[in-house]
Amino acid sequence: MFFPTALRPRYAKWLIATGLFLMLGGCVDKPNTLERVKEDGVLRVITRNSPATYFQDRSGETGFEYELVKRFADDLGVELKIETADNLDDLFNQIGKPNGPVLAAAGLVSSDQRKQQVRFSHSYLEVTPQIIYRNGQSRPTDPGDLVGKKIMVLKGSTHAEQLAELKKKFPGIEYEESDAVEVVDLLRMVDEGQIDLTLVDSNEVAMNQVYFTNIRVAFDLGDARSQSWAVGPGEDNSLLNEINAYLDKVQKNGTLQRLKDRYYGHVDVLGYMGATTFAQHLQQRLPKYEQHFKNYAKKEKVDWRLLAAIGYQESLWQPTVTSKTGVRGLMMLTQNTAQAMGVSNRLDPKQSIMGGAKYLAYMKDQLDDSIKEPDRTWFALAAYNVGSGHLDDARKLTAKEGLNPDKWLDVKKILPRLSQKQWYSKTRYGYARGGEPVHFVANIRRYYDILTWVTQPQLEGDQVAEGNLHVPGIDKSKPTQEPAPL
Repeated sequence: MFFPTALRPRYAKWLIATGLFLMLGGCVDKPNTLERVKEDGVLRVITRNSPATYFQDRSGETGFEYELVKRFADDLGVELKIETADNLDDLFNQIGKPNGPVLAAAGLVSSDQRKQQVRFSHSYLEVTPQIIYRNGQSRPTDPGDLVGKKIMVLKGSTHAEQLAELKKKFPGIEYEESDAVEVVDLLRMVDEGQIDLTLVDSNEVAMNQVYFTNIRVAFDLGDARSQSWAVGPGEDNSLLNEINAYLDKVQKNGTLQRLKDRYYGHVDVLGYMGATTFAQHLQQRLPKYEQHFKNYAKKEKVDWRLLAAIGYQESLWQPTVTSKTGVRGLMMLTQNTAQAMGVSNRLDPKQSIMGGAKYLAYMKDQLDDSIKEPDRTWFALAAYNVGSGHLDDARKLTAKEGLNPDKWLDVKKILPRLSQKQWYSKTRYGYARGGEPVHFVANIRRYYDILTWVTQPQLEGDQVAEGNLHVPGIDKSKPTQEPAPL
């Protein structure tokens, strides 16, 4: 093309400017994953539907993984959106897909195979893989005993990888991988004798053991392993770095330990015999008083299952019990407490439950506003047991030790000191059996957890009962023998 000489410099400048514009336009960086999350205002997370990860109860969404990742979303200032995977293969396939979840929080253990699909965060929980068998059957003691047994594990799990490695050494080991079950299903199948063995992590065994009273740990298969979150593959470390910083922070400030304590710190309270007895009493005793628990809990704005858990801890749901110290009835009220709550007959279960509900609500109202949930509930239970004065003493001792007097995890460490002269001599209310409220709260939390799961199908009627929430089953058949009363 021909241009007059005078126009050539102008045209050259135009070409240069246009080229620079195009180059700069092409060099504009796309937002990284963390920036996109913040711009969208949403953190999309994929998980598993299980008691150790994520589930829904009457209060809404809950679970160890949910609580941990919800705090992360709050830290980012974004909304949390949870989706559940049908199986582990689906979970790993979904991470990092366009408009899909950017993070998996599902109790995952890293492995060489998985590292080819995703990148893992810092660890937040140590677990041990355990072989589970049914009580009454021959107990396996080493990997060679797995030969000839009917074994099932989750498809795509690290447990399946472990068994594949074992099979190289013991070719007779046969196992089935299933993507139609969750851990609670595997434990139920062992409990009912549908399969001989399964392999699951120790935290899930501990959490679900009480629902399946026939399961036992045969042996640990390998060393403890770390659970981590996972993000998609690639070189964009923006979200992963933020996750690691968050996990390090909650490890340091005690948040992680409080969550561990809440979900796993009381899993061994019942033991096998206690779990069996509780399952029997759920069928035989609770139905007689359940409506009273619900009515008075609603009136006092407390959770009826928490109220029922207190009743079980106090009397095993027996209305005529009297202790050596003179407390009486289903809720084991003292004479003074009964009078203050308007109870004229402590042996009347309806009145006793009414009094217990009012007293629990009263204890909760008396607490300092600085104590927030869920700690507020645990403090109220401790005060219900030991009295608000002794609880205040323990909180003051806690503060003097440089711990947080508004956190149950800290105060429960100090409460037992109230029975030691070197400590209670410095308090206003003096001696108390400070270890008792610690056990009292731990027991009630465990009973409450069980009641939460057992009543979960009532959340949305048949829709939930027949849906894909995995609810641990309680044997509905009538026990052969009623345990002796207290």
